[in-house]
This record gives sequence, structure tokens and C-alpha cells, in this order.
Amino acid sequence: MREFARGFYLSKEWRRTRAYIVARDHGLCVKCGRPGEIVHHKEHLTPENINTPEIALGENNLELLCRDCHAIAHASDLPTDRGLMFDEEGNLVERELLS
Repeated sequence: MREFARGFYLSKEWRRTRAYIVARDHGLCVKCGRPGEIVHHKEHLTPENINTPEIALGENNLELLCRDCHAIAHASDLPTDRGLMFDEEGNLVERELLS
């Protein structure tokens, strides 16, 4: 979590919104259907927009993703190519993309 967003992610409003998105998406990743873990901001939070409710808390900007799909959404932040991932043992392997 980025330092500028720490207070936001600890807020009652975020916890309530996060719970709503998990329920709305039935606890499943909207990309692959596996169990979802991360409520993802489609338009990423920045210090400039964190106080804009439509971006920070708006349901149209939020989706539930599994860890793999969240990593793909942030592919530019990954130390690997989009088609690669690290397995449980730390080996670089081809990513299995589910349709």
C-alpha cells in the first residue's frame, strides 16, 4: 500500500465499500472466476484523486480480482512479462490465462 493511501484503506468508508464490491461480485474474480481477493481501482488512486468519491469509492471504478489477475492489471509494475509469473517455489513459469 502506498503511504499516501494508508489512511484511506484503513477508513470505515473503504471497508464498507470493499465489502459491498466483494458481495456484488459474488466473491469471484471478474476476470477469471476464481476466488477474488483484491478490490481493484480501474483508475488507480493517486494523491490527486484519492479524495474524489467517484474514483476512490465509486462502484463503477471498482472490481474484485484474484491476485494473478490483479498482477496482470498492474503488468507495468511486474518484474516479468505479462505471459510469465512466479510459481509457489519462485520459479519463472508461463502464466495460465483463463478465458
